Amino acid sequence: MADWNEISEMLQKGKAKEVADLCRKALDEGSSAKEILNEGLMLGMGIVGERFKKNEVYVPEVLIAARAMNAGIEVLKPHMVGGPGDRKGKVVLGTVKGDLHDIGKNLVKIMMEGKGLEVIDLGADVATEKFVTVAKEEGAQIIACSALLTTTMTEMENVVKAVKEAGMRDSITIMVGGAPVTQNFCESIGADIYSADATSAAEAAVAACAS
Repeated sequence: MADWNEISEMLQKGKAKEVADLCRKALDEGSSAKEILNEGLMLGMGIVGERFKKNEVYVPEVLIAARAMNAGIEVLKPHMVGGPGDRKGKVVLGTVKGDLHDIGKNLVKIMMEGKGLEVIDLGADVATEKFVTVAKEEGAQIIACSALLTTTMTEMENVVKAVKEAGMRDSITIMVGGAPVTQNFCESIGADIYSADATSAAEAAVAACAS
């Protein structure tokens, strides 16, 4: 029986090589890739997410833990049965047009993937139309927009309008976040979910995909 806590602890410490080795060992011992992902890697990333939320760890630790998680996932990939079909949902993520900040967005991606969501990361400075086009092509349930500048926040309203114009408003949940964004702003532009941090965003996205 694999020691899930050991995998989780090594991931939290950002020990990429050890995480990969432990994943291989667990596979050799007969654990399924899905089991290792859920019981070991996601357990560890979930703890990192909670500690980040409480300011017990900071961005560098989260990024190092994410690198360790990716090392484990690379080992598991060839053994994944069903592949992306097992994912809990699909999210199109990006920083809105005119905004080049991506650290917050990258953390959201890490936390969402850690919760089992498939994330299509469009990067920074993303045109409104691109959010809509990719969500349509990919059959995504969520569009998640990030902004760090008060001047670019207004682009989020354009995304909401574009989703409506494309006739997709009933099938797409629109999430917004970033330093200047608030619950009031979210409601004022007609978006669905505001999250104050990456961990909450991932939890809200999972809940939205399940509903």
